[in-house]
Amino acid sequence: MRTPAFWLTGLIGLAALLALPWLVSSEYYINIASQIVIAAILALSLNLLIGFGGMISLGHAAYLGVSAYLVIYLTAHAGFGHLAGALIAIGATTGLAMLFGYLALRASGLGFLMITLALGQILWGVAYRWASLTGGDNGLGGMKRPHPFGLDLMHPTIFYYFVLVFLGLALWCIARFIQSALGQSLQGTRDQPRRMRALGYNVWLIQWMSFVFAGFWGAVAGLLYAYYHQFVSPQALHLTTSAEALLMVIAGGTGTLFGPVVGAALVVILKNVVSAYITRWLILLGVIFVAIVLFMPEGLVPGLTRWVRSLRGRSLKEKKTTVVSAITKDRVL
Repeated sequence: MRTPAFWLTGLIGLAALLALPWLVSSEYYINIASQIVIAAILALSLNLLIGFGGMISLGHAAYLGVSAYLVIYLTAHAGFGHLAGALIAIGATTGLAMLFGYLALRASGLGFLMITLALGQILWGVAYRWASLTGGDNGLGGMKRPHPFGLDLMHPTIFYYFVLVFLGLALWCIARFIQSALGQSLQGTRDQPRRMRALGYNVWLIQWMSFVFAGFWGAVAGLLYAYYHQFVSPQALHLTTSAEALLMVIAGGTGTLFGPVVGAALVVILKNVVSAYITRWLILLGVIFVAIVLFMPEGLVPGLTRWVRSLRGRSLKEKKTTVVSAITKDRVL
């Protein structure tokens, strides 16, 4: 059950996101914010598998990269319109998630992780070697951003609000999914798979449907990634991209709604802003990650929530002690 503090925090975060372009004058930082939003959608989709399904994947960048490659190829090289290209890219990538889910869910635990890693690396190898189709190491470009409803997405502020709409849809849809019977069943398969089977639930089917749903939102993130960069290279499919998404989820807090968003902000800011001032920014990222694991092993969002509650409880305890002491003193007098 969501507490009033949860909704208040969500409203404050929403207000901050909406006001960001007016608070930041530089287009550079607005573009960084757009990257954070796109990364947050990818992290939210991965969090469905890790946080709510207990399925750790190292191949989630496959959906980001495939969707980006498809929409750029279809719209810039095959003559498709933006709407048709986007729908085909998302549909085909979701179909790929169906296939990958069928293959990966033949195993669990470490076996599942290794299969997702292998599938992701196969796609990376194809993108790297099939130069006639993907451009190889040079990547695939030539795409122009669409103009939905007459909006010029080349303007950083307009594009930021455009991707922010998709983040809002992702948060709403994922929240509804988590609260649904399927989402509750997924969490049951994470905690007690044997008991769920004994109760008659099809654990494999629940996990597969959730895997496909996560792949769909990974495809949406890939579509927005392509719109932002107007270019895609094999790096989008590489293991490092999947590892970054995994780091976002763990740092922000697995099994939470807003944790992946906070984790995405942390990683993207360190990668794009701090790296301009610190050459060894990866060392700083490692130090921060170790600190999170040591002091907030549940992640930033749950950890900060725990700290706030403990401080509030301590404050109430001190007030109660003060009141009791005052009453005792009055009685003595």
